Amino acid sequence: MTPGPDTFTMPPLQPGKILATLGAMQSSLSRTSQRIAQFILQHPQHVTTFTVAGLAQAVSAGEASVVRFCRLLGYRGFQDFKRDLTIEMARSESMLDADITPDDDIDAVSAKLQETVNSVLSQTRALLDAHQVRLAVDALRNATAVYLFGVGSSGFCAQEMKHKLMRVGLRAVALRDNHEMAMQAALLRPDEVAIAISHSGTSAETVKALRLAKEAGATTVALTHHLATPLLEHADIVLINGHHQGELQGDSLATRVAQAFVLDMLYTLLVQARPEQARASKLKTMAALKP
Repeated sequence: MTPGPDTFTMPPLQPGKILATLGAMQSSLSRTSQRIAQFILQHPQHVTTFTVAGLAQAVSAGEASVVRFCRLLGYRGFQDFKRDLTIEMARSESMLDADITPDDDIDAVSAKLQETVNSVLSQTRALLDAHQVRLAVDALRNATAVYLFGVGSSGFCAQEMKHKLMRVGLRAVALRDNHEMAMQAALLRPDEVAIAISHSGTSAETVKALRLAKEAGATTVALTHHLATPLLEHADIVLINGHHQGELQGDSLATRVAQAFVLDMLYTLLVQARPEQARASKLKTMAALKP
């Protein structure tokens, strides 16, 4: 018996293949699914900013039809599909006008760097899962100590976050040396939190530290841009940040901005959850730094 429209399913599509696959499979879709696919193909960047209700309205379909369409592609729902589409669109923007060229003057460079920051912040907001953010904040609130692991530029982000957490009364330690990370991670306790920061999600030292922390019973948090990486295998909580990299820019600006944004969000929500305690601790630490 020949399958009818929308009777097949597939493994989740990988970022970079979503739009091409949608174009190839349209003839196998029902009319409603074809409308959804055509709209996504024509307006992929807009879809990354939509809610499921917004997309349903745009294609004159019910929300349930949109969810079924996403499940047809192997996703659990619209949010999972939108996350991967956002990643695909971010990767396809590597040669857009915001990239710096050898002929740009100072004003053009500053404008394009500003656009890079705006782009990576928008991507990060789209990729962050609010539930995972809340789990991370709750873990920090209940932790007796927080350990941050990262190497290279990620290590600097870990160091900055350590200072923020200390100012509001948390016991925080940032480690960048691979031996120190491994030794400390192995000694963590269930009432402690380990945050591993790795843009690629494949940094051997950071992955090992998070694995040891999880084996020791600590709550583990991963902050990365990439999905399906070794780092996420050892994470109880996953935070995904955006990314934008032009040919001449390198990834340092986009990486630092995206990571700092996520970490500052955790800090801000933590302060919001216990303002009086945070204020009292901050006043004490400020007083301690006075001559």
